[in-house]
Amino acid sequence: MAGAQPGTHALKLKPPIVPNTLRNGSRFMKWDDDLSTVTPVTLTVDPHGYFLYWTDQNKVHTHEAKLRELLDVGNLVGRIENRLLTIVTGPDMVNITYLNFMALQEEEATEWAEELFSLASNLLSHNMNRETSLEKAIGRMFSADKKRVETALEHCNLPFGRVYIITMKYHITYSITNSRLSFFCRGGKGAYLSVDQMTEFINEKQRDPRLNEILYPPLRPSQTQILMEKYELNHSLLKQGVCSVYGLSRYLVSDENGVIPHEKLDQSEDMTLPLSHYFINSSHNTYLTAGQLAGSSSVEMYRQVLLAGCRCVELDCWKGRTTEEEPVITHGFTMTSEICFKEVIEAIAECAFKTSPFPVILSFENHVDSPKQQAKMAEYCRSIFGDALLIDPLEKYPLESGVPLPSPQELIGKILIKNKKSHKPSSAHCNKRLADQPANQSAAAEQATDEPSSPSNITAGEAILYTDCSFFSDVEAEDDDDDDDDDDDDCKKTSDEGTAEEREAIATEEMSTLVNYVQPTKFNSFEASKKANRSYQMSSFVETKALEHLTKSPVEFVEYNKQQLSRIYPKGTRVDSSNYMPQLFWNAGCQLVALNFQTIDLSMQLNLGMYEYNGKSGYRLKPEFMRRPDKHFDPFTESTVDGIVANTVKVKIISGQFLSDKKVGVYVELDMFGLPVDTKRKALKTKTSQSNAINPVWDEEPIIFKKVVLPTLASLRIAAFEEGGKFIGHRIIPVPALRPGYRYIGLRNEKNQSLILPAVFVYIEVKDYVPDTFAGRSLHVRVRLYGHVCPGKGTHSPGKGTHSPGKGTHSPGKGTNSPGKGTHSPGKGPKSPGKGPNSPGKGPNSPGKGPNSPGKGPNSPGKGTHSPGKGTHSPGKGTHSPGKGTHSPGKGTHSPGKGTHSPGKGTHSPGKGTHSPGKGTHSPGKGHALPTELNRTPYGDYILM
Repeated sequence: MAGAQPGTHALKLKPPIVPNTLRNGSRFMKWDDDLSTVTPVTLTVDPHGYFLYWTDQNKVHTHEAKLRELLDVGNLVGRIENRLLTIVTGPDMVNITYLNFMALQEEEATEWAEELFSLASNLLSHNMNRETSLEKAIGRMFSADKKRVETALEHCNLPFGRVYIITMKYHITYSITNSRLSFFCRGGKGAYLSVDQMTEFINEKQRDPRLNEILYPPLRPSQTQILMEKYELNHSLLKQGVCSVYGLSRYLVSDENGVIPHEKLDQSEDMTLPLSHYFINSSHNTYLTAGQLAGSSSVEMYRQVLLAGCRCVELDCWKGRTTEEEPVITHGFTMTSEICFKEVIEAIAECAFKTSPFPVILSFENHVDSPKQQAKMAEYCRSIFGDALLIDPLEKYPLESGVPLPSPQELIGKILIKNKKSHKPSSAHCNKRLADQPANQSAAAEQATDEPSSPSNITAGEAILYTDCSFFSDVEAEDDDDDDDDDDDDCKKTSDEGTAEEREAIATEEMSTLVNYVQPTKFNSFEASKKANRSYQMSSFVETKALEHLTKSPVEFVEYNKQQLSRIYPKGTRVDSSNYMPQLFWNAGCQLVALNFQTIDLSMQLNLGMYEYNGKSGYRLKPEFMRRPDKHFDPFTESTVDGIVANTVKVKIISGQFLSDKKVGVYVELDMFGLPVDTKRKALKTKTSQSNAINPVWDEEPIIFKKVVLPTLASLRIAAFEEGGKFIGHRIIPVPALRPGYRYIGLRNEKNQSLILPAVFVYIEVKDYVPDTFAGRSLHVRVRLYGHVCPGKGTHSPGKGTHSPGKGTHSPGKGTNSPGKGTHSPGKGPKSPGKGPNSPGKGPNSPGKGPNSPGKGPNSPGKGTHSPGKGTHSPGKGTHSPGKGTHSPGKGTHSPGKGTHSPGKGTHSPGKGTHSPGKGTHSPGKGHALPTELNRTPYGDYILM
């Protein structure tokens, strides 16, 4: 169909298929929440893959169904070997519940875990069409409220007793739906679209005009016929070659008419470029579930973040204080709880590549001042990650100046460590630095050595890690310093800006050997980084410092990010774990824009929307001008970018469906996020509906984003709210992924999970931006949906003759025109006197339908009436056509006799007697007029009439 990608991308996404093992059910032992009671159950998945449910083997009724879209699925390896299956559900990554089952055999548990995860992570299921959403919602009603469903079935004259079986197929209620649609959609006598009309509607209204017509050819009538056969259920109409409003309605809610093309959801971007050419989904303080001061730490957060597509997680490592001397992860010098480092590494190994095969970066903030515990950390990484841990650099990409980073494709299945890397300076070099050091600085160093960088005390044997020669490695919060960018100078002084707990311990040799392509270094300047040209070195910036660099040197920041990685993280005063707006730093090409995943605020919602695409791989290719060395880009530009075509986006909110089950008013807001010049917050806010949240309709002017300078980095957000401002749902769609036309847009919750029922019906126009000064006239094709003129093949052409006087002259004879007070007003037609002088005699020539009786004054100039005689102003042989016929009323001259022309008050106006092209007018042929209203279907949906 129009908008597909023939020859450009082979779609790899597949619809969910429920294997027989899950459909037939398997026997499990289920633990209750307190893990004290075990119940034998049969675990089953419905044939559509909508629900996971279980029945007690000793009973027949079904227990509560858990919807698979709630969160994610995974199997936990515990002390019960591999027979344990744990299903995690919840509205976000923090408020989750666990369902624990134990299979009778390991193979069975493994199969269930893999198949359930495949169903839960299917991208097509997360982007289901409206028809599927309604089917799923109806299925949920059957289990959620049996009595109400039975009553509704009874009122619809459908089987409702226990002895009846009702299958989940649309055709059961088709007769009822058909009669309802016939009532709501009644209009003209022929509410049908021919194949040609349907083809023109899809190509003119639904097709993306930005597409190349060679790679993305418009729809052909033969393809339209296939669509009509798929969605039109009335075979008699198909034989006549027409489609009813019901067939068109079914097309509008189908996958073919989705607002996002499937190739955008699929992993379709080039993954063979250097790592620095991608935006990488990144997490900050991954272990926290709440605030930064007293929140709980959780191993499960690492699983949930990785399953959500994150490719860079943070580990704040501290020395363990137990007798086992196990390193821990926590937020140092706060009331946050501790979790075991080893358990976190195991969780990462378990979930690192479940949703994406591309590399994972572990950002270590290493405060472990014990060589023994650092050695344990390195050993855990080696033994648990195994071959997945990248220890040695790839042969093609040595750690040398001028060598780019390897690509995500070349690092598939690999885990990279970001940790301070120590080097071995000569002893003389260190002694010289110590000798040159002022006395007060040496004293300060000794005092700093006495201050632990961990909640635990430093033993005498460990103090060597904090001598001046070994130096304190500054943590991210100290990146405000302008130290030497060269890592060869290993004898650095301690910073005056950071406190002891803000500093990292120097990495031991065991940890240093694990670091290769992501070596953190102190940022000095863009010029110094460009001169060094070491792609394997990266710097971290607190959001405030990053914004300062972006404001002062925007072009240089973009250039820096072409070669090296940069990580942005929230400022320390965000103790509530709130987030900054990531769009600011995406605009500069920053790759690792780290956010607090535990806080699903607007910033995090934008992040989830950004990385939903490209197969949810966690990697998004940066725009070309942010990668090419010969291009320079200023994120604060207000003019069009060289090589990038700006877009014009127009959105009209038509209606909403099932936005809330409460009797409240609702409204919809539109936002555009992108470059500063493109960002428009609350660009449109509809009026609040009057206590109608089921099927509100808005008849308002559309919002037009006339010039989106950089559409490749712009996203449209559509959000619905209750009248009090309570959030209902939203959808974030990149502008390049928007499909024009009439579309249903299903809404999501804060975590970007489908809300099933809530949706909005919109009309979208997206096209290349054309400045007003260059905008020329274009042919206006009148294409309307449901009752608007659908001209089919016929074009609006008046035949050969146009309403133009051509070369013909207006020669009314020798008589002079003395009209008195009446003026000669020929209307819109230009007065071209030709060769003859403009001496219209005493009476004007009126080309109207009848004699010239202008106004109330009688045109009776003496005995002769003002009639052109044989040469009446009638097309006749002398038609008003630019062809051979001139605008001349035949041989009869305009001689009204001796009487003077006194037209009275009436002016010379052609009135209704304008030129009619006769048979050359536009006729829609067999096309029929259709209804012209927005009407409600039995579902509460509004379809455009």
